[in-house]
Amino acid sequence: MLPLALLLVVLIGGCGRQAWNDPYRDGQAAEPIFYSSFAERPKHFDPARSYSANEWAFISQVYEPPLQYHFLRRPYALVPLTTDGMPEIREYAEDGRPLPEDAPAAEVGYTDYILRVRPGIRFQPHPAFARDTSGGYLYWPLVDDVLQSVNTLGDFGAKDTRELVAADYIYQIKRLAYAPNHSPISSLMGEHIRGFAEFAQTAKLARERRAEEKRGGGWLDLRQVPMSGVQEIDRYTYRIRIEKKYPQFIYWLAMNFFAPMPWEAERFYQQPGLNEKNINLDWYPVGTGPFMLTENNPNLRMVLVRNPNFHGEAYPEEGSASDVAEGLLDDAGKAMPFIERAVYALEKEAIPRWNKFLQGYYDNSGIASDSFDQAVQFGTGGEAELTDAMRERGIRLSTAVETSVFYTGFNMLDPVVGGDSERARLLRQAIAIAVDYEEYISIFQNGRGEAAQGPLPPGIFGHRGGIEGVNPVTHRWIDGALRRRGIDEARTLMARAGYVDGRDPANGGPLILYYDTPAAGPDSKAMLQWYRKQLDKLGIELVIRATDYNRFQEKMLKGTAQIFSWGWNADYPDPENFFFLLYGPNGKVESKGENAANFHDAEFDTLFVTMKDLPNGTERQHVIDRMVTILRDQSPWLFGFFPKSFSLHHAWYHNAKPHLMANNTLKYKRIDGASRVTAQQAWNRPLVWPLVVLAAVLVFSLVPAVRGFRARERSRAL
Repeated sequence: MLPLALLLVVLIGGCGRQAWNDPYRDGQAAEPIFYSSFAERPKHFDPARSYSANEWAFISQVYEPPLQYHFLRRPYALVPLTTDGMPEIREYAEDGRPLPEDAPAAEVGYTDYILRVRPGIRFQPHPAFARDTSGGYLYWPLVDDVLQSVNTLGDFGAKDTRELVAADYIYQIKRLAYAPNHSPISSLMGEHIRGFAEFAQTAKLARERRAEEKRGGGWLDLRQVPMSGVQEIDRYTYRIRIEKKYPQFIYWLAMNFFAPMPWEAERFYQQPGLNEKNINLDWYPVGTGPFMLTENNPNLRMVLVRNPNFHGEAYPEEGSASDVAEGLLDDAGKAMPFIERAVYALEKEAIPRWNKFLQGYYDNSGIASDSFDQAVQFGTGGEAELTDAMRERGIRLSTAVETSVFYTGFNMLDPVVGGDSERARLLRQAIAIAVDYEEYISIFQNGRGEAAQGPLPPGIFGHRGGIEGVNPVTHRWIDGALRRRGIDEARTLMARAGYVDGRDPANGGPLILYYDTPAAGPDSKAMLQWYRKQLDKLGIELVIRATDYNRFQEKMLKGTAQIFSWGWNADYPDPENFFFLLYGPNGKVESKGENAANFHDAEFDTLFVTMKDLPNGTERQHVIDRMVTILRDQSPWLFGFFPKSFSLHHAWYHNAKPHLMANNTLKYKRIDGASRVTAQQAWNRPLVWPLVVLAAVLVFSLVPAVRGFRARERSRAL
């Protein structure tokens, strides 16, 4: 019985230290380490190829494009990241004459963006930069003995660094045009960066010559292939030349596509034998940012570690009054990053991820539908708030309207719902009133959305909120709040259109309309039935035509769909990125563009061309207001809703303001490790009494056996 007693002492004594179910090593919870999870395996970490949110969540902490978004400002605003100030933008006529800033877009032949890199920035330690005593590159070319001895990037013993220069940014732009890199933005940049397409062809021919000559290695030194649209002015300054005028190009300069790439890294990774061991740019990024990816095990975990060569950056010192009230300026002016390491564990299932968040082992969490009611409730005014159970744990809720729109569109080429006739316009307006997106958000989005009054989400220049932003076709502003117009008003519009009580005058029966969708299966059944009920309020019979996504795409391209639903996520926070979805020359049928409604309005199209080239300001706002008025009146879309993101974080996780355009936000986060340890111990106390009871039962059950054994021993002795 002594060993059993000792075991109990050990078990009970362990209660005062680390929680028994803690998945991390003893003491780590108290350190400035961020713990979170990921659900989907990232495929590409090469900034020329990567274009997925789950990939950018990692590489945006490693790579640094010239510009970034200010962490606290709203609407979203660009600020320098690695540059000395914002780019200098110069416009020229085609003959090279400098033009004034307010020159009409039609006169602009090309635009130059001049960027100056801040001196002294250095890349993370990496074996590609390592040199031997004679000054040569240590791992170029890679000898067989070294190749056989390495399995991960960390196995290379020597690492070094060098300074970031303008040529590194130029090299990356060339990589976007180089066909073997398969950059998803190559065709778009080919339309805008001068000499981009010509470079792609020249590089292709150079690569083919190398293959014919059977020169070793797969690396083509892109430094030796000129691109007329990019020029190194000096060690730290470079120029990008854009065809004509493209004001939205500046937003691309805040994306990972335009982050610097040292030629040494690409040459290092393209050595034979490394790709087979997953030692490549798609696996191990090389940047100047605050963190390095030191562990890439997508079947288990991903680890980011503070970059010892990081140039340093101060937390923002300006924000709104609400930022001050929420403590988002408590770290103003302090050096970043605040954490030393970020550990992301693979969690494919929502329930284990949620439970570990509640146990305090993940610092933040989204909210799955199954857990929504456990975490969030809605007040009498419809505002989202945490449940009592969440508040008792100090958990906090962050919400933000996404820079996305989910809409229902009419095919404007359709003879019934399309066209610019008064009859079709009134029909569309009536349907816009009847389809109650406030109800949709409540039923299908768990309240996570905001009914849209136009195509521009909050945070995008041109969006108007409050009474100024009301769509008078579908809503009124009553007692300080939006109210959807009544169904009787929609029926009046139907009657004016000739559809009294929803009857089709052509045959006397109910008007039949068709909703085309790729949604199918039991999960979509309730939503599709909801759409039927909305139009049934007008006496319209809605027929659902569900197909697979490929067939749906084909119908959209041919213009045979009638009513459909779609969505759009902003590439950058500019109104052009939303209005182009309704710009006539972008029609899906006519030009295979993103104007899925095939909407065309001469005035709107003219205003779009004017608006896209204007700087943000009063003039641009006036143009946008008129464009929105046209869309409301013509109603090619039911504007639908702007999704709202809901996220939770623990009290020890600071500076958690959502930013829906920036991805490099890990450096702003701060962790209070001591508070995390206290909470984990309080929330994960083991129930020891069942073990004590079990041990007592075992002890008492052994007593008769021990007595019997001793009695037999004594009887033998006698």
